[in-house]
Amino acid sequence: VASRVFPLWANFPSLLVSVQGDSLTILQAPGYVSFQKGDWPISGEKIPDMVALTMGFSVQEDLSWPGLRAGQLFQRPRANMLVVVRGVDSLALPQNVASYPLENPVPFTLDSVAETVHSLFAEDTPVVLQLAPSEERLYMLGKANAVFEDLPVTLQQIRSRLSQDGSVLASLPLNSLNRNAEADLLFLSEVQVLHDITALLQRHRHLAQDHSPDLYSLELSGLEELGRRYGQDSQQYRDATAILANVLQKFGEDVFGLYGGSAVVEVVTVKSFEAPLTRKSRSILESKQISNPGSPYNLAYKYNFNYAVIFNIVLWLMIILALAVIVISYNLWNMDPGYDSIIYRMTNQKIRLD
Repeated sequence: VASRVFPLWANFPSLLVSVQGDSLTILQAPGYVSFQKGDWPISGEKIPDMVALTMGFSVQEDLSWPGLRAGQLFQRPRANMLVVVRGVDSLALPQNVASYPLENPVPFTLDSVAETVHSLFAEDTPVVLQLAPSEERLYMLGKANAVFEDLPVTLQQIRSRLSQDGSVLASLPLNSLNRNAEADLLFLSEVQVLHDITALLQRHRHLAQDHSPDLYSLELSGLEELGRRYGQDSQQYRDATAILANVLQKFGEDVFGLYGGSAVVEVVTVKSFEAPLTRKSRSILESKQISNPGSPYNLAYKYNFNYAVIFNIVLWLMIILALAVIVISYNLWNMDPGYDSIIYRMTNQKIRLD
C-alpha cells in the first residue's frame, strides 16, 4: 500500500478525541470500551498508548491510568478518531462519556498507532488519515487514498470549496466572523474539512463493514490563530468557540453512527503545548518497510481475525488431551493386572490349563 503526501496549510488538526481546556474528553465510545468517570489526570505523552489500548493493541509500557478499564478480549472498535484543538481553555461538550484533566501537555502524534494498524492489517488496507499542522502535510495510507482523494487539503482548495454548493458558510451562524479575513478563513476551513470528512464517510459506508480498524487524527489550530488575531476576550473568539463546540459534538455523533456505534471519538483541548513538535518525515515507500518482517522495528507478525478461533481450538484441545492423559494414567496406576487386564487374565488361564 503506497502512501501519498499532500501539502496542507499551517496548523490543521488531527484524530477524533474530545478534550476541554487541557483536558481529554471522550465524546463517543461503545459499551465494551469501558471509560470510568473521574478526575484522574492523564499525561499528554500517554494519549497514544490510550488510543492503542482502546483499539486492542499492546503497548510497550503498562498504562497505569484508572480511567480506562480492560474491555472485552474479542470485541474491539472499528475506528478511533482523535481531534486535538489548540488555543482554547474549554469547550462546551455536555454530551460526552467522560472527561479527564490533561497534565504535561507535550506534543504527541499517533504515528506508532498508525504503524501498528498498517503492519497488522496491511492486506485489508485500513483507513489511516492524519492531518498534521506542524509539517503542513496530509498523510493517507490504505483505503484513505481512494476515499479521501477528493478532500481539499491546501488553503487554495479550501477557499474554492467554501464558495461551492454545500459549503458550511450557508449553514453556520458566522455572527462576528469575517469570511474574508485570513484568521477567520483558516478557522472556517477547518470546520469545512470536518464536514467533508463525514460526507465522504457517508458516501463510503462500506468502510465500517470491513474487519480492519480505521484511524483518524486531526489537529485544529484555527481558534489559536483567532486568539492571536483578535484576543481571547474578543467576540470573534467567543463566537468561534461556540461554533466549534457544536460542530465537534455533531461530528462525533455522525462518525459514531456511521460506524454503527463501534467507534471511539475523543477530543483534546490544550491552551498551548509546552514544547514545539518535531516530527520526522515519512518516506513514500515506508509502507513496504513496515510490512517487511526483516525491518529493524521488530514488528510482530500480521494479525489475522482467525486467530481467536484457532486460539480457542488449540487451547481447549490441549486441555481435553491433558485431562485424558491424567485420567488414563490414574486408571493404569490403580489397575489390578490379574482382574482388569485381558492379557494377564488369558495368561493365567493358559497356565492353569497347562
